[in-house]
Amino acid sequence: MLTLPARFAAVILCFAPLLFQRSWQHAKVLLVGAILAPGRRTVSSILRIAGLGRERRFVNYHRVLNRAVWSGTAAAKVLLGLLLDSFVPTGPVLLGLDDTIERRRGKRISAKGIYRDPVRSSHGHFVKASGLRWLSLVLLAPIPWVGRVWALPFLTALAPSERYCRERGRCHKKLTDWGRQLVLQARR
Repeated sequence: MLTLPARFAAVILCFAPLLFQRSWQHAKVLLVGAILAPGRRTVSSILRIAGLGRERRFVNYHRVLNRAVWSGTAAAKVLLGLLLDSFVPTGPVLLGLDDTIERRRGKRISAKGIYRDPVRSSHGHFVKASGLRWLSLVLLAPIPWVGRVWALPFLTALAPSERYCRERGRCHKKLTDWGRQLVLQARR
């Protein structure tokens, strides 16, 4: 059984009402393992770092991510509350938006598109990347021990490509529209 120091348990237990009891036991292991795991944070590496590398029912941990019923918006609300209490309890709340491309390949990844790669491109050189575009709403918080402002993400949305929307008969939303929707969601 996973036992945590009281200081960490108090923070992690804030997320407990978001899941059913059985799913919460597995989610708690995934959450703590994701914090501790070096390198890629796959379910297998998380289970190994938690001492469950030989777990026979490892599929239950995968189900937390793909079948368990929980709300990402409710989790973002809890996370934003924790971030505000910890980093800006009295000051003004500054939010930022950041888009990133998750490089993914495969036939089953349907929302992917081809985008300008901001990391590899320069002013005179244009580089394209294929993958999923995610838009993150971040809390811009001054971190005292670092001496600078950090962007702490708490709400993320997939912004599908124009081709994906056209193929499904949906109206394509620009990044600015997605950003406005995320900000309104955070305001609520």
